[in-house]
Amino acid sequence: MKITDEIFDRLFSAASAVRENACAAYSGFKVGAAIITEHGKIFSGCNVESSSYGLTMCAERNALASALCSGERKFSAILITADSPEPVSPCGACRQLIYDYAPDIIVIMTNTEGKRIDSSVTELLKFPFGLKKVKI
Repeated sequence: MKITDEIFDRLFSAASAVRENACAAYSGFKVGAAIITEHGKIFSGCNVESSSYGLTMCAERNALASALCSGERKFSAILITADSPEPVSPCGACRQLIYDYAPDIIVIMTNTEGKRIDSSVTELLKFPFGLKKVKI
């Protein structure tokens, strides 16, 4: 799927809206993400922090998990946004999980002003491990 301006706008709008629901009491860094299936259905997620920081759930993983829980298995793009000077990049754990379930996905990194960098997940995760794609 080509990421047209219309698809970008839909993803950016969904990620920006859900970002407002982020639970970021510890870092103050609200993140929103939206993932689109190959059929154009969008799922979103925000970060949910915990006082036990390792239990914090990132926006990207929440969006992906929401889509997987709904039975979706084929994805075209995921967009991440945060209020940062430069486009926000997924953390290592998110990169690995995105690779596990969507190794051919386009990762669109943005900030709240719409500054944008597109990448493949394999560019972000140079030497991934695991199966090419998890069979679920």
